[in-house]
Amino acid sequence: MNDMVGSSLAICGVFDKISKVAATEMPVLLTGETGTGKELTAQAIHARSVRKQGPFVPINCAAIPETLLESELFGHERGAFTGAVHQKKGKLEAAVGGTLFLDEVGDLLPSLQVKLLRFLQEGTFERVGGQETLHVDTRVIAATNVDLKTAIDHNRFREDLYYRLGVLHIHLPPLRERGEDALLMAMVFLQQAAATTHKPIRGFSAQAIEALRTHPWPGNVRELSNRVRRAVVMCEGAEITRQDLDLGCEDLHATDSLDSLRAAHQRIETELLVKALTLHRGNMSRIARDLQVSRSTLYRKLKQYGLEKITPMLTQPLVSTKTRRKPSGNSHPSEQSAVMINESPVAASFEPASQVP
Repeated sequence: MNDMVGSSLAICGVFDKISKVAATEMPVLLTGETGTGKELTAQAIHARSVRKQGPFVPINCAAIPETLLESELFGHERGAFTGAVHQKKGKLEAAVGGTLFLDEVGDLLPSLQVKLLRFLQEGTFERVGGQETLHVDTRVIAATNVDLKTAIDHNRFREDLYYRLGVLHIHLPPLRERGEDALLMAMVFLQQAAATTHKPIRGFSAQAIEALRTHPWPGNVRELSNRVRRAVVMCEGAEITRQDLDLGCEDLHATDSLDSLRAAHQRIETELLVKALTLHRGNMSRIARDLQVSRSTLYRKLKQYGLEKITPMLTQPLVSTKTRRKPSGNSHPSEQSAVMINESPVAASFEPASQVP
């Protein structure tokens, strides 16, 4: 996925499902904790569907007052209620030919659940205060962090609507279950924030890297993004520290369980690759020399751990607060900086992970 970063088995499974469901016109239900990237996933589905030229219209069902949500979703006729001086089209009509993204769908009132169910079954609805039955061609993608099955048991969500929405279901894993993805995303967020602030930050300190790995991330990707952006602002040196991330020492001891030999091997390989990439700014020849592997093995490892997606960003010069190279016509602002974790040479045993029993 162009806008999604990760190489863990959990997120690769999500990427595979996105590609499959994008080719259909069926409703999709996205579930997962807050901050796991449900809207980004919905956008990825839309961008790969036949509706990609149409609008992508999001609406947060929990953020709009209950008295206004029906009008926002289905529209209203003039005079439908006090203050309705003009006819208004709702989000369903605004998304014609495209995708309507219903975020926090588990918070819909029962009366709106009935209207939404009817639209999903028949493709029809009426505006608030209207008599005309309207038919629109809009795909619905819904998302929630609520356990809808529990909500059904407590009569807070309609079972028939659940099965209608969940024809295709994608569960987004929490960041704590995505292995080294936190470090990969932290690097990308750092590139973007450093380019925006024009600060010559080279990377993360060793303690910061360990903190990124061990923090449980209750706020998931949203928390990671916010912490890295804050760290870039607070950082006074060339490296982001654990203190800049506002991650305490307790995070370093958050897990007492031992890694499996394979998991430990992969973790060490990822750290070495990250250090080598940032130290040599993506120069493959120098990286292969320091790691004492062939270029073909290096490329295979980069692909295995999803690092090939961020390698192009590391080939650009560091951002300077005094001078900046004028970006070329095809470059992205985030490509005008580079991350460097430390200045020490990188060298270690680098056997293929497949050889670990």
